[in-house]
Amino acid sequence: MNPFLSYRRTRKGPELSIAPLIDCIFLLLIFFMVTTTFTKETGVKINKPSAAKSDVLLEQNMLIAVTKEGEFWIEKQKYDIEGVRFKVDERLAEYPETTIVVMADKESLTGSVVDVLDECKQAGAAKLSIATKVESLEELEP
Repeated sequence: MNPFLSYRRTRKGPELSIAPLIDCIFLLLIFFMVTTTFTKETGVKINKPSAAKSDVLLEQNMLIAVTKEGEFWIEKQKYDIEGVRFKVDERLAEYPETTIVVMADKESLTGSVVDVLDECKQAGAAKLSIATKVESLEELEP
């Protein structure tokens, strides 16, 4: 048999390319990464009191949570009152324009909140704020 006369046709089956699927997955991943907001948390759930008027702080800030049991939490770690002062002093040494935001539970004792504010002042904090719940978006407009 002559090898030049006989040839065999090879047929390829349909191919499924996953490159467009991978592109779509990466686009969705990028979309969710960009649209997700990351907030700093203190590590405990705080039931903040509401206020008629609230301001939104957009600067570098440090959150200090005061629970209804009188515990103090900063960056998911529990501190005693002296530890709060040390942590605030440490942050202010690194970022002098830091705003200290005290997130006090609605049922926390006033004395605990005053203690935190006093320690922050003694550490040299010039900008102090108390966190409240925002009731509506109308409050955010200037």
